Amino acid sequence: MNDGSSIGRQLKRIREDQELTQEELAERAGLSRDIIAKLEQGRRQSARLTTLIRLATALDVDLSQLTDKRDRMGADRDGGSVMALRDALLSPSFLPDLDDGHDGEPTPVSDIKAAVDDACRRYWAGDFPALIAQLPGLIAEARLTHSSLGEAAVYPLAMAYDLAASIMVHLGRDDLAAIGAERAITTAHGGSDELLWATLHGTYAWIMLHQARLEDAERLAATMAQRIEPSFSAPAAHIAVWGNLLMTALAPAAAAGRDVDRYISLAAAGAERLGERVPFYNSSFGPATVAMQATHAYTVRREPAKALKAARRIHPGDMTGISYGRHLLDVAQAHLDARHHGAAIQRLQEAQALSPVWFRHQGVARSLVREIREEETRPSSAVRSLVRSLDLDR
Repeated sequence: MNDGSSIGRQLKRIREDQELTQEELAERAGLSRDIIAKLEQGRRQSARLTTLIRLATALDVDLSQLTDKRDRMGADRDGGSVMALRDALLSPSFLPDLDDGHDGEPTPVSDIKAAVDDACRRYWAGDFPALIAQLPGLIAEARLTHSSLGEAAVYPLAMAYDLAASIMVHLGRDDLAAIGAERAITTAHGGSDELLWATLHGTYAWIMLHQARLEDAERLAATMAQRIEPSFSAPAAHIAVWGNLLMTALAPAAAAGRDVDRYISLAAAGAERLGERVPFYNSSFGPATVAMQATHAYTVRREPAKALKAARRIHPGDMTGISYGRHLLDVAQAHLDARHHGAAIQRLQEAQALSPVWFRHQGVARSLVREIREEETRPSSAVRSLVRSLDLDR
């Protein structure tokens, strides 16, 4: 079996370990036995997120165990160490009454903020090797400055933890990501910036989505949006944070098959009030954000016509980096569902070109390329190139 059948191989192993028949698993998951049989036999090499979530829930395992979500950095590490980043998040110095081992003069807050801003740019550019190399030292430096200066250094330390959480999601380390997000939220709670604190809950909700904790993810994001719901005359940043939390709640709602129209209409009203993209805390919100998330929701719901209509509301320059790359994957899925194979392949090529390292860590990309390869009797050179970029023949 090649990598294309890794989902089926994992599924069969876990099912047999639990002494379940295909029929029993199908009943638990609310799926047909035929889907499970085809996955396990390699006759079907990809599955929708909603299907995988049902299977993982029925088997009581992490979603990552089925999707083979893991570190795919390969040799592209730029001196960075995932283990060093893990150690920065799990240092014994976080335990009560233990010295963190850092001494000396704290780095000026302005310098730490500049370093965090640089790390944020690396994240959205998909420059994961340099970011992983940078973050352990940045966290240590930000902790020293925060311990010396207190609230003045809340923002850079909270954002450093948040970046660590975000990168760990891409590397398949969801539990470590949750720890990073919790440290970020706890740090922000010690400051006075409620919008920063609320924003960081969005990362935690995103992590829970990757853990297939759909109800928890939606509830957390929606609760925080309700907590900071702005007045019509609120500052632009306040409306942007609120709108972004609504869009964070939309994704797990769509994956769970729940109605998403209210989230879209509320966020669209906020985006119309802003009229443009408003940046905040390593994120942004505006009309393009609503169109992007609507595209995602309709793709998850298998409504390709609505998804592609929403995608047409995004114009060149509205989105950049891996945010645009993730949107391209949704557009590729919608095109594939609509039987537009050529357009789907083109969108995948565009996404891969944005950041090859980021692209290899995207389970959606692997699933799409597997599906296209499965359907093409003689894969084109473009498809073969995408297969190589994702190491699907290994």
